[in-house]
Parts: sequence; structure tokens; C-alpha cells
Amino acid sequence: MIKNYIKIAWRNLKRNKAYAFISVVGLALGITCGILIFTLITYHLSFDNFHKTPDRVYRLYTEWHDESVGRSQGVPQPLGKTFRNDFALAEQTARAISFHDNLITITQGNQVKKFNEEDGVAFTEAGYFDILNFPLLKGDKKTILVKPGEAILTEKTARKYFGDADPIGKVIRLDNKVNFTITGVLKDLPANTDRKQQVYVSYGNMNEYTNKEREDNWGGVFSGSEVFTLLKPSTTLASANEAMALIVKKHYTGRDLKVWKFKLQPLSDIHFNSDLDGYADKKYLWALFFIGLFLIITACVNFVNLATAQALNRAKEIGVRKVLGSLPRQLFWQFIAETTLITLVAVIVAVALSFIALPVINNLFHSQMAFELSQLAVFIVLISILVVFLSGSYPGLVLARFQPILALKSKLSQEHVGGFSLRRILVVTQFSISQVLIIGAIIIVSQLHYSQTADLGFNKDAVVLLPIPQNDKAKLSTLHNRINEVQGVEKSSYCYRPPASQSNNSTDVRFNHRAEDEHWGINTKPGDENFLSTFGMKLVAGRNFFPADTTREFLVNETFVKKLNLKPQDVIGKMLSVNGRSTTAPIVGVVKDFYNYSFHTEISAVCIMPDYRSYSTLAVKINMRNAKTSLAAFEKIWNETFPEELYSYQFLDDSVGKFYEMDNIQLKLVEAFAGIAILIGCLGLYGLVSFMAVRKTKEIGVRKVLGANTQHILWLFGKEFTYLLLIAFVIAAPLAWWVMHNYLQDFKYRITIGPGIFLASILSTFIIASITVGYRSIMAATANPVKSLRSE
Repeated sequence: MIKNYIKIAWRNLKRNKAYAFISVVGLALGITCGILIFTLITYHLSFDNFHKTPDRVYRLYTEWHDESVGRSQGVPQPLGKTFRNDFALAEQTARAISFHDNLITITQGNQVKKFNEEDGVAFTEAGYFDILNFPLLKGDKKTILVKPGEAILTEKTARKYFGDADPIGKVIRLDNKVNFTITGVLKDLPANTDRKQQVYVSYGNMNEYTNKEREDNWGGVFSGSEVFTLLKPSTTLASANEAMALIVKKHYTGRDLKVWKFKLQPLSDIHFNSDLDGYADKKYLWALFFIGLFLIITACVNFVNLATAQALNRAKEIGVRKVLGSLPRQLFWQFIAETTLITLVAVIVAVALSFIALPVINNLFHSQMAFELSQLAVFIVLISILVVFLSGSYPGLVLARFQPILALKSKLSQEHVGGFSLRRILVVTQFSISQVLIIGAIIIVSQLHYSQTADLGFNKDAVVLLPIPQNDKAKLSTLHNRINEVQGVEKSSYCYRPPASQSNNSTDVRFNHRAEDEHWGINTKPGDENFLSTFGMKLVAGRNFFPADTTREFLVNETFVKKLNLKPQDVIGKMLSVNGRSTTAPIVGVVKDFYNYSFHTEISAVCIMPDYRSYSTLAVKINMRNAKTSLAAFEKIWNETFPEELYSYQFLDDSVGKFYEMDNIQLKLVEAFAGIAILIGCLGLYGLVSFMAVRKTKEIGVRKVLGANTQHILWLFGKEFTYLLLIAFVIAAPLAWWVMHNYLQDFKYRITIGPGIFLASILSTFIIASITVGYRSIMAATANPVKSLRSE
């Protein structure tokens, strides 16, 4: 019986090639999106779940409860040691302090190799590898990183540095400051971990590397300073947080007792918590899930639409079958067999498309996703069953209900196959989903355009950022003078970072010798006297500070003044203290507000001051017409000044663009899914118009004989779909507004959702639908009426 079902199904599909092609393509596109989204979601959900006891692993983090609640994944450097020594709640507690873009130098005889570790280097306590499951391939796990001067590498890093030679005992130099001997090799880190460092060195060299003693510093937090702990099975999260409260009471006084709090973050939350530098917010994974679900539904709706429209062409076949004794359930399963055949072909196409598309997705996300074949097989089986019964059940029931007498007399009408009312509902459903995605794409494009073209309060164009690896006064002066002599250089400035940066330093602030610190922090931006002119920033009160190597005067921004409820003129000449009151100087000017973070975050209070010891960047404003020769000259001068370092540069606008990297990824995904949804919808529209053209052949011939022109015939097809698209828009518009309104809440500075966005959506949908409907309609409208009437 099953063999008979499949044979008949194959014959029917061969007889209706256009119907089969449209159905296969529509389902294949929907299933492809489903497979890719399933892979993306399962990849992110798998992050750091491979450790031995992930449910007992936590990361300590900092909260500040002041004017608002602030959070950081970083903690004061002594916190981990205190938690480990003062409480017996954990099996292991280890600190890891990470840095980025480190220089690794290897000297072998007369040969010197330099490597830039973009993912950075981590100063790590030995217990770190007892908490997290990163297997050691070479070396003694009991002794690695216990003594100062030791390092371990991952397999691929060892190969990068030393080729096939044994790395054990080899020496590497970090940032031309500290030497380390390699004592172990780690198995390559899996792709699904947020721990990205490939080089780990002894924590005991931390003070030597930074030239600072921070083991008793409870007042500062560096975001790269992390603590991981493996709690004992008997320890509850509540008891661990109580211990954190006791640490605050022991090491803080006065108002700081209420401000500072330390808490524990589960390992499973690290990847998803955007407040603590998590990569993937779960709400976006849910959004992807629903987009994938909607696209599969759209493909199934398309199939149902075409199948029910095609049903009338099979009326006599069904009538004969019923007269010969076929039961309704047999007819139902016959159609399910046809649907299964189409779905199987669609699944094969979808799997092929998924393997082609996955490298593109990996490139987009800078990820290393791969198909887990066992998971993928289960998903494909489940999705195939779902698609078969979602797509095939209703058309199968419609065919099984045909009355044989009416079918044999060719007296079945649209009403007997669900009528146009059903197809109207299905078309409206398809295009409602499409228009939600189109509106979403337009709003994301508009917000990104606003973020990238709005006045940032500084000039980001044609500014080159050169790294400064050493704060040697003589070298800094020489480099500055030589760079300024290069043709095309307009201005230059030494600074820690440009006005808007992903690397920032926030500290406490005390204004005018008040009794206590303000209830908010300030973003410190070390920069020389050319900082304002190089970045095109403007003063609203006072003057710029005079040239100096150390902090003798401050500039503040308008937000600082507003937080004090004063006017710009009122703060001029007043004293300002930052960094635990270790730096105190008068305010001499107020700078117009500028965006010191992305548009996702509100402008914070900022102070700008000279401090050559904090400079890490030379910002150079150039004339882009001389860019090529200027950049070549910069590299030559820089290499002559810092011959032992590795040269690199970055344009400021590229640096600012990284703020919106994830938003651009979201945009590309939404654009792709919107395009696929529209393509599926258009395939369905084309199939329906083709079916209508066949059913209305005689009507069109009669109308043309009676004098109807081509425009009238086109309107006969177009009016039906015009009404449906308008209804779809009415449904989609409020839903899209609600979804995108919530999306825009992630931006402190955002666009308003105006009527133009919705007008653009409906117009684009109409144009695409008109092209789809128009081609087939014109063919029908221009056909010879004599042939149309003779065909009946």
C-alpha cells in the first residue's frame, strides 16, 4: 500500500512540475532557516556546559548601589584571596586577570619573532584549571603556574610560536617586560567557551608586569580582574552571598558600606548576561526562535495554499477513486504521501543549503559553529514530521471530503476546497509575517544610520590611532615631533583612549572639598592639551588646560555640571578630586557633551586631564588625500621609535563602528530572513495567480470579446491581492511597532518610529507583489481570446 501511495504521488508530482517546484523551494527555504537558527541557538546554549561540575562553578562580580545600580564582571584584586582564606565555602577559588592585544616576543639565536595576541594573556592562579575543565596535554597539573615565571599555551599557540618543536622549557617575553618559561601545553579550547585567552602565565608576576601593588586595593575595579570559585556541594548560593556581605563590612567604611556589594554569578549565566559583558542576550535568541518558527509556518502556509488551489484539478481523479471504493482515510494518506515526498526533497535541498550557508554565518558572527550530526538528525526528523502534518493534513482532508458525483460531473467549485476565504487567510498570514520583518529591518537600518551619522560631539573622521607601548618622555616627544612633520598631518594628541572607547576608567569623584564623594562616578580621560582640537571638541565655558605632563588642571563635560545641578560658569575654578582623592586640581573648562560610549548607554560625567603615564594612544588627524603616504610614514617613524614592538594602527571611525557590531549582525540576519519570507510569499502568489489564470481562462476571453482592455483584466487579478496586502499590513503594523519599540529600549539615544517607516514597508511589499502578480497576469490578459474560448 505504501509503495502504491509513493508511486502515485511521484506520478502526480511529475504531472504538475511547476506546483512541485514552487512547493519544494518554499519548504526548502523555510527548513533551511529553521536548521540554521536551531544550530545557532544550540551553539550558544552549549557555552561552558562541558566543565565537570558547571552547576557549582560561579564567577564573583561587583555591584555599586548609588545613584543607580552599576555592575561589572571585574572585582577588586584582593577579593578572591579574601574569599578563599576567610571562608571554607569553596573547594577551589582562583583569580585570573586578563589583558588584550599583548605582544609576545620569542628570541631564538639571532632570530626574533613577534606575535600579537589579540585575545590577550591571563595572569592565572593554579587553581583556575581545577575549577574549569581545560585539559593539560603536557606538564604536571599539580605544579603548573604555582611558581612565578611560568607559562602554559594552547596547542595551536604552541604550533604558532615553535612549529613542531617541543615548547616545554622555551622562553617567551610578554610586552617586553617579563620573561616566562613554558611548563605546559593545554588542549585547544573548545569553540563554545567565553574563556578566549590562549596564553596563561603565573599570577605571581602580576605586580612585576604592572609595576603596581594592588593586593590591598579595595577601591578600584578592572574589568579584566575576575575570580572563579567551585563551591562545595553543601554550600548554597545564599550562604556564599552572605559571605560576600561580611567581606564588604570588613573592608569598607562609611557610605561605601552601602555602595559596594559583591555577588556570585552562575557559570551558565555568563554568556547571556549583557550587564556583565555577556555576548548573547537570551531575548535575541528567543527572537531568532520565533523568526525561524514563523518562516517554517510561512512555508507550510504556502504549501497549503497551493495544494488547496490545485485540488480542483484532481477532482475527477478523486471521484473515480471514490466510486471504485477508496475510503476517505486512504485518500488522506495518499496526499500525506505526496506531501512527504515533497518534504523529503525539500529537506535534502535544505540540508545542502545549510552546509553552504553555515560558513557565511560563522564569518558573520566570528564564530566556529559546526553541525552536531546527532542533534541535527533528531531536529530534521522532528521538523519533517511537523511540516508533513502541518502542510498535508488540511489539503488531505479537503480531497478526502470530495463528493464523487460532483467531482465526476466537474461541478466542484472553490467553496468545495475551502474557497478563496481560506486562501485569503493564508496569504494574509504570509504577508503579515513578511511585513513585520520588513518593518523591523527598516527600523534597525534607521537606528544604525542615526547612530553612525548623528553629531557625536567630536570628529571621528580621518583620525588614525597609533598605540604607545612605552611612556618614555624622550621617546614620546620625539615621536610626536616627527609625526607632526609628516605631510598630510593636521593635528595630533596623546591620550589614553579617544573620546568614545570600549576601554574606559571610572572612579569616584569629590567636588570642591565636599564632606563626601558624589553618588555617581566619573569617566577619566587622560589627554594632552591638543585633545580638544584633534577631536574637534568644543568648550562651552572656561578655557583649555595648559601644557603639562601631570594633572594640574581638569576639563569636565556638561553632564558633570548637570549632575551637580549647577551652571557651567559655577564650576570654573572649583577643585575636583578623583582616583580616591589621590589626584586633586582645579576645573578650568567645561566641554560640550560628547558620546563617550555607544548610543546604547547614556552619556556619563567625564573629566579630561593631562597625565603622560596614562597615555597609550597617539591620535593623528590627517588629510585623507595624503592617507597612503602618511600611513607609510607613520609606520616607518613608529618602528624606528619602538623597534622592539609590533606596529598596528586603527581609524577612529572603525573603532566607533565596533560599538554597533552586534546590531549590524542583527540587521543582516533580519534582512536575510525578511528576504526569504518575501520570496516564499511571492512563490505562493505566483502559484495562485497561475491557478487563477487557468480557472478564469473563459471569463477573461469573454471579457476581452466584450471590449475589456488589458488594464481591466490586470485589475481583475490585482484587486484581490491589493485588499489582502492591506489587511496584512493592518495586522503587521501594530505587532511590528510593539516588537521594535522594545528593541529600541536598548538604546538610550534612539529614533522615533514614524509613519514613514510603515509607508516604506507597505510600498516595498506592494512593489514586490505587483512584479510577482503582474508578470503572470499580463500573460493571461494578452492571450488571444479566440484560443481562450476554444479551450473550453
